[in-house]
Amino acid sequence: MQSRIIPTAGVVLAGLSSLFMSTTSIAKPSTRVRAEIPAEFKWDFSKIYPSWEDWSTGVTEIGVKMDAYAALKGTLANGPEAVLHAYQLADEIGVLSYKVYRYPQLQLDVDRTNQEISARMQQVQAVFAKFGTATAWFTPELLSIPEEKMRGWIDATPALEPYRFTILDTYRQQEHVLDEQGERLLSYASLFNSAPRTIYQELSTSDIDFPTVTLSDGREVTASYGGYREVLDTSRVQADRAKMFEAHYTAYAKNKNTYASIYNGVLQRDWFGAQARQYPSTLAAALDGNAVPVEVYENLVNTVRAGTEPLQRYMKLRKKLLGLESYHSYDGSVPLVEVNHSYPYEQSKAIVLDSVKPLGADYQAKMAKLLEAGYVDVYENDGKRSGAYSAGVYGVGPYMLMNYNDTQDAVFTFAHELGHSMHTVLSNETQPFVNASYTIFVAEVASTTNERFLLEKLLAETSDPKERFALLQHMIDSIVNTFYGQVLFADFEWQAHQAVEQGQPVTVDSLSKIVESLQAAYYGDSVDRDELSRYLWSRIPHFYNSPYYVYQYATCFASSAALFKDMTTGPAEEKAAATERYLTLLRSGGNDHPMEQLRKAGVDLAEPETVQAVIDQMDELVTRLEAEAAKF
Repeated sequence: MQSRIIPTAGVVLAGLSSLFMSTTSIAKPSTRVRAEIPAEFKWDFSKIYPSWEDWSTGVTEIGVKMDAYAALKGTLANGPEAVLHAYQLADEIGVLSYKVYRYPQLQLDVDRTNQEISARMQQVQAVFAKFGTATAWFTPELLSIPEEKMRGWIDATPALEPYRFTILDTYRQQEHVLDEQGERLLSYASLFNSAPRTIYQELSTSDIDFPTVTLSDGREVTASYGGYREVLDTSRVQADRAKMFEAHYTAYAKNKNTYASIYNGVLQRDWFGAQARQYPSTLAAALDGNAVPVEVYENLVNTVRAGTEPLQRYMKLRKKLLGLESYHSYDGSVPLVEVNHSYPYEQSKAIVLDSVKPLGADYQAKMAKLLEAGYVDVYENDGKRSGAYSAGVYGVGPYMLMNYNDTQDAVFTFAHELGHSMHTVLSNETQPFVNASYTIFVAEVASTTNERFLLEKLLAETSDPKERFALLQHMIDSIVNTFYGQVLFADFEWQAHQAVEQGQPVTVDSLSKIVESLQAAYYGDSVDRDELSRYLWSRIPHFYNSPYYVYQYATCFASSAALFKDMTTGPAEEKAAATERYLTLLRSGGNDHPMEQLRKAGVDLAEPETVQAVIDQMDELVTRLEAEAAKF
């Protein structure tokens, strides 16, 4: 119950597209100073709270409500009204939590140097941690009421109906819930459990020493993550990419023993938690919260392992088109052709908005509203965190962070995050708070579906062979990174956790051997091995931050591929029905287990065919890429 309270962390209007196109004269700011960037390109925090004083009032208010919630201990057996009161109060706390948490979190993300806001974030986190311990009684006390009796209370109390799924799902997991003393004991470990993540972040940011590399053109570039990605993504000189790879990976390899110890801590923590809650494995424990069968994970890994031929074929095609004698992992992201096509932000709004026309006028209208000033933080500034995301604030709206740079990648990222935002909008306006939060298992469906609509629109509007080639390469690279790459990572996590479960030692060598075997299984002879690449496990934050998370990128990708096909092929009637099922999925929030939500939309991830469809799509796209390459 606590996880849903605390955030941790969608008529085509006449002239709508032309409205955005008409604003293309608004120039991208030339400054990195946030105060000098026009307000229309920045978040409006007043939509959450008018001021810090109002935020402080919110913190006080949430504290009062948390105390009132803790005081309900011992009352649940009094009847359905008592249970209802507890859940309604939890909702009030949850709604406030989003605002109290996001207000400083969003402001910190656009200025990571602001220590005053950082302190306020720590203040909020301490309040939430204390509340988690003070409410450890709730689930054991709820489960002390017989399930049959609870079902009767829900049936007889209409106001409890919105909470049916949440309540009964708690009973589903009953055998893994400890008594109050046990739950309280585990709650004390909440901050301790985050220690491996914190240590990893400090070692990989504050204490890591990235060397400076001199490239063939005389430029000096620091081999940080950003510098590494820049060179690998843009340099057409293989020797430069090789030097950057060596410098970047060496920085991690220097601390390989420490990284192995940290990761062993992650693995041991996860196995402790699984055993404490009486799960047979860490995988079963990780999947049970969303009622995802272990077989889904196994099916994903096994099907992809057997379907690597298109991946290897693409690597060999890249080697040929780049004219390389040997092909390495650091050659995998440089564009195969150079296309100087710019996508200014104002133009990208119109393009993305028009691309989702198949989803209907209501969807487009709601998306247009998100593009109004205040909900998107568009451009990079000094102190702003990197990357992009969409962060929901229940009752206010989703806030999108971008670091927009007018590139093709940027416009696809924009479409991706707008997919998340629209998912949040449709879920929040349809579901009560208790069911509004959707799971990660379905979260990437909306984002990758938006990307696919954008791809098809851009392909339909250009006949330039190089531009079409670049677009097809983008789609293929999405499959390589989001599907094959994430399954390889999921495969690694599974094997590493199994080693601990079987009492095997976790060392630099044991982890590196898993990586080597996976590289051979997935890439075969299509990629030449480099000694340093065996330390891949040391530089993937997800392994340390959120184990058994990355597989969901691949399942979502498979789901969106199937849904997109249903919405865009076949008779009009069938396409319309598929589109409505898709929109219903987005509106459903977290009102059912994600596997069931996807089945209702027409996707069954328990079937190998669903995963195989992505592999088949990869094969077809590589064929199309070969055809486009023959034209120039």
